[in-house]
Amino acid sequence: MTNSFRDRERARETDATESEGERERTCPECGSDTLVRSEDLGELLCDDCGLVIEEESIDRGPEWRAFNQQERDSKSRVGAPVTQRMHDKGLTTTIDWKNKDAYGRSISSQKRSQMQRLRKWQERIRTKDAGERNLQFALSEIDRMASALGVPQSVREVASVIYRRALNEDLIRGRSIEGVATSALYAACRQEGIPRSLDEVAEVSRVPQKEIGRTYRYISQELGLELKPVDPKQFVPRFASELGMSKEAQAKATEIIDVSAEQGLLSGKSPTGFAAAAIYAASLLCNEKKTQREVADVAQVTEVTIRNRYQEQIEAMGLY
Repeated sequence: MTNSFRDRERARETDATESEGERERTCPECGSDTLVRSEDLGELLCDDCGLVIEEESIDRGPEWRAFNQQERDSKSRVGAPVTQRMHDKGLTTTIDWKNKDAYGRSISSQKRSQMQRLRKWQERIRTKDAGERNLQFALSEIDRMASALGVPQSVREVASVIYRRALNEDLIRGRSIEGVATSALYAACRQEGIPRSLDEVAEVSRVPQKEIGRTYRYISQELGLELKPVDPKQFVPRFASELGMSKEAQAKATEIIDVSAEQGLLSGKSPTGFAAAAIYAASLLCNEKKTQREVADVAQVTEVTIRNRYQEQIEAMGLY
C-alpha cells in the first residue's frame, strides 16, 4: 500500500469522523441539533439561533478564485465534461498533434516517428466495432452540418441523443448514415425552437431533401418525438436582421403573422414563405421597401410564393 493511498484513506476517515461529530453535537446556546457548515466562511453555525460554534475550519475547495464561468473553466484542472457529441462521450484520451515535449521543445525525429505510430494506433483503438465507427462518422457529420448552420451546442447534443436512440432502436438499417444524421439534426432544431428550414438543412447535407424529409418523418414517428408545427414568427428576427430592417418592421411582420394565423391562413402553408411574405408586407407598410427578390433570396423561397402569401395577408389585415 502506497503512502498516497494511506493519506487518502486517513483523510477520508477524518472527514467521516468530523461529519459524525457534527451530527452528534448540539448548540450550547439553544440546544438545537440543526448545525450547518458554511463552506464560504469556514464556520459551523446553528441554523436556529445563528450562533457560530466553530470558525477558521479547513477550506477543502480549490486554492484559486474565479469571478465568472470563463475564469472558472480556464483555471479548473479537470477534464472536459461528458458529451453526447462524441462516440466515446469524450472519455478516451487523445495524443496532441504537436511534436513538442512538456517544456515546449521540439522532440527528436525518432520520437516523432514513435508518436506518429502511437497516434495511429490510438485512433484505431478508439472504435472497437462497426457500430462505433458508424456512430463516430454520424456524429462528425452532425457537428459539421451544425457548424455550417450556426446552431448552438445544445442543438448538437440533442441531435446526437436522437441519433443514438435511432441506432439503438435499429432504425438505421437500410438507410444512409448521412440521411439519418441530417434528419436527427433537423428534428433537434425543431425540438429546441431554433428556426432552420428543411431547405437550409438540405443545403449543408450530402443527401437529397426528399430523402431527409422521408427519414425525418420515419424516425420522429418511431421514436415518438413530440414536435410542434414550426411557428413562422421564429424566422422573422433572422430574416429581418439579414435584410437590415428596423425593430418596428419586425414587430409589424409579427403582427401580420398573428392576424392572418387567427383567420386560419397558416394551415398547410410553408412557415418560411409565410414569414417572408409578412416581412415583405411590413417593409412596405413601414417605408423600408425591400424587393420580392431580396426577401426571397434571404428566405430561400420563390417570388411567386411571396406574392401569393402577401395577397392573402393583406386581405386578412383589411389593407387591400
